[in-house]
Amino acid sequence: MRHNNKINHLGRTHSHRDAMLSNMAVSLVKHKRIFTTLAKAKELRKFVEPLITKSKEDTTHSRRVVFQNLRDKYAVTELFQDISQKIGDRPGGYTRIIKTGNRLGDNASMCFIELVDYNDLMLKDKKAPEKAKTRRSRRKASDAPAAVAETGAPKAPKAPKTKKAKEIVEEVEKVAEAAQTEIVEAVEAINAVNETAETPSIEETPETPSTEASESEEKS
Repeated sequence: MRHNNKINHLGRTHSHRDAMLSNMAVSLVKHKRIFTTLAKAKELRKFVEPLITKSKEDTTHSRRVVFQNLRDKYAVTELFQDISQKIGDRPGGYTRIIKTGNRLGDNASMCFIELVDYNDLMLKDKKAPEKAKTRRSRRKASDAPAAVAETGAPKAPKAPKTKKAKEIVEEVEKVAEAAQTEIVEAVEAINAVNETAETPSIEETPETPSTEASESEEKS
């Protein structure tokens, strides 16, 4: 009976399954991405992520524990030197599984498993979150005075009434009146010239003698 035994045996014995996961973990550490079935990828994630967490502490004991599972000194060296520095700030979730469809032969669900911090395309897509844009509603003209009264906005300063300002205004008014009178005089002069200059009438042309009168003179 399988009382609380939830391990996926993957159709293999214990020794075969351990050797397969070890080889897949070494390939993942070296190549940063491998293609496999979805069931194997899920079991590989459970196998390799504790080893990556162990590599954050570069001690003799942690190296021996990792080497006991991987059995590859080059993979252990790369895990402790390169990968551990890149995933140092990450608390977990070092791998990502992305499905790629089903296999043609036996219709098994396929995927690829990769190290999260080594996918440059996914890292470029992450941008800084933009600030939420606030929309200001337009107030009606009737609400504007009330809003000003509530906020207590200062009123526009009035122009100071000084003697110089009054003198300037009077001079401008005088100049405007003089210009207006000159314009009126000019218009009256133009109208007078137009009335005197009349075109001469055209004289009527003398009528030509009729043909009947000329014939009577010839007969006489």
